[in-house]
Amino acid sequence: MTVCRLRLAGAVALVVCLLIPGLAAGLQRGQTAPPLQVTSTSGQRITNANYGGYVLLVQFFATWCSPCRESIPAIIRINKKYGKQRFQVLGLSIDEKGDRVVKAFVTQQKITYPVALADDALQEAYGVRSVPTLFLINRKGQVIEKFMGMSEETEQAIESAIRTALAEK
Repeated sequence: MTVCRLRLAGAVALVVCLLIPGLAAGLQRGQTAPPLQVTSTSGQRITNANYGGYVLLVQFFATWCSPCRESIPAIIRINKKYGKQRFQVLGLSIDEKGDRVVKAFVTQQKITYPVALADDALQEAYGVRSVPTLFLINRKGQVIEKFMGMSEETEQAIESAIRTALAEK
């Protein structure tokens, strides 16, 4: 009897998630980005106020994630290309092994943008279910795009969205 109730509860939860898209999908376009209160691996306190007036690409990743490692050179290129145009990147690691592991990873990968640890509450606020997941946030602090994974097509889509966001007043 207990197994049947668990299956029924699981089925109900799945139906609810499918019927209410926002619940299943997490943070959506047009929503205000959740508050940031993190400390970078270099010791800098980071909040949303650090990025006021900037277009921001928030990258959720993990040091143990192969697709994440493969995406970092593209993110570094994007940061270099648009960094002087009121554009910033913030890397948020979901690693549970702590700051020391992430600091070593940042050095090893030659990451040129700020990186901090994202706690469970921040991951939940953004609706992160897998990595890499990236959010593009406009100058008003609103999410304008969400990207999951990284490919050449995704990199091109990110750049296109950045150019559009930078052109907006």
